[in-house]
Amino acid sequence: MSIFLKIIAPLLWLITTLNPISHAQSLGLLAAYEAALQHDPAYRSAYHENEAGEQAEAIGRSHLLPSLTVTHTQNKNSGTFTQGDAPEHSSFDGQVSMMTLRQPLFNMEAMAGYQQGKARADSSRAKFAGHGQQLVVRLVEAYVDMLLAQEHVKIAETQRDSLEELRRINEHMLQKGEGTTTDLLETQSKYAIAQAKIIEANDELEIARLKLEAIVGQKIARLERLSETFSTQAFHLPDYDNWHTTALEQNAELATQRHTVASGKEEIKKNRAGHMPRVDFVASIQKNTRGSFINRNLDAEFGTVGIEVNMPLYSGGRVSALTTQAAANHARAEADLDAITDKVLVDLRKQYNLLTSGVRKIESLELAVKSAELLVEATQKSIRGGIRINLNLLDAQQQLHTTRRDLAQARYHYLLAYLRLQLAAGTLSLGDLQDIARFFIPHPN
Repeated sequence: MSIFLKIIAPLLWLITTLNPISHAQSLGLLAAYEAALQHDPAYRSAYHENEAGEQAEAIGRSHLLPSLTVTHTQNKNSGTFTQGDAPEHSSFDGQVSMMTLRQPLFNMEAMAGYQQGKARADSSRAKFAGHGQQLVVRLVEAYVDMLLAQEHVKIAETQRDSLEELRRINEHMLQKGEGTTTDLLETQSKYAIAQAKIIEANDELEIARLKLEAIVGQKIARLERLSETFSTQAFHLPDYDNWHTTALEQNAELATQRHTVASGKEEIKKNRAGHMPRVDFVASIQKNTRGSFINRNLDAEFGTVGIEVNMPLYSGGRVSALTTQAAANHARAEADLDAITDKVLVDLRKQYNLLTSGVRKIESLELAVKSAELLVEATQKSIRGGIRINLNLLDAQQQLHTTRRDLAQARYHYLLAYLRLQLAAGTLSLGDLQDIARFFIPHPN
C-alpha cells in the first residue's frame, strides 16, 4: 500500500491543483481523500518518518561493504640534531598523503547490524502502511461527524420552529381568555432553551468542520450526503474466523511489532558480538614528502596489503551489560506483541459485532422512518380536515427529522465499523473507500 501511495500522491496533487474544488460544490469522500494525502499533517509526518526509517537497511549494509578513506597531512617541522659536539638546526615543510581500503571479512557485529537494519526498515514500511489505512478511517470519521452535526442543527431548528408556533397559539388563546399565563411562560422558557440548543449545535458543527478542514487543508461549504439507496446487503462479510486469521497475518500494528521483535533479537546478537574477533582486509597507499625528521631529506611512496585481526579481551563489562540489556528489551518487545495482539483481536471482534448488530438496527430504523413519514402525511390531511393544527404537523416533522437522523447515524456507524474492521484485519485499501464513496451523492442546491 505504501508503494501505491508514493506513486499516486503526486498525481493526486496535480489533479487537485488543476481542478480545485469549488466552494459551491459538495466535497465528496474521494476528493477529500485526495486532498488529505497532500495536506494531512499526521500523514505527511508518517511519510517522512518512513523515508528516514527505510534508510536503516542501507546503513546496516554499509558496515559490510568496503570503505575507502583518504587522509592528507601538511606540516611544518623544526628541530635540532646533535652529532658529536656540533648541534645542527633543521627546518622543513612536509606532506603525508594516504589512501586506505578496508573490507570486512568476518564481523559478527556488522552482520547482525545489517539484519537489524532490514528489520527496522520493514517495521517502518509496515508502520507507514498502517498510517495510510488510519488516514482513511480518520477522514471518514471527520466527514461523518460533520454530516451528523448538520443533522443536529436541522433538528434543533425544527424544534425551535415548533415551539415558536406553540408560543403563537398560547398568545392567541390567552388573548381570547382560553389560555393561561403559565402555559405561555412555560412555552417561552422551552423556546429559549431551544435557541440555546441551536447555538450549541452550530458550535458543534463549526468544530466538526474545522476538524475536517484540518485534514483536507481547504475550506468546506457542503458535503455529499448518504444516498437513500444505501443498503447493508452491498457488503459481503466473511465469518469471524476468516477475519481473525487475516488480522493475525496482515494487521499493520502486529506486522510492525513483529519486525520490532526481530530487530531486538538482532540487537542481542550485535552486542554479544563484542566478544568476537573482527577480521578485515586492509590495503593502503602512502606518499611521504619530507614528512618527518627520519626522512627529512627523502621522498617516499609505498603500499601495504594485509589482514588485520582485532580480538577484544576486556571492556570493563560493557559487552555483557549491553547484551543483558538487549535481551531484556527483546523480552519486553515480545510482551508488547502479545498485548497488541490481544488489543487488535478485541477491536476486531467489537467491529464485527457492530456490523452484525448494525444491520438489524438499520432495518428497524428504516421502518421507523416510514412510519414517521406516514404520520406527517396523516397529520397534513387532518389539518386540511380541521382536526389537527400546525403545531401537530411541526411535532410530526420533528419526529421524522429525529428518526432520519438516527437512521443516518446508524448507517454512518455501520460504514465506520466496516472500515475499522478492515483496518483491524489489515486489509483496508483505497478500493474500500471507493466502495463506500459510491453511496454518497451531491448535496442538493
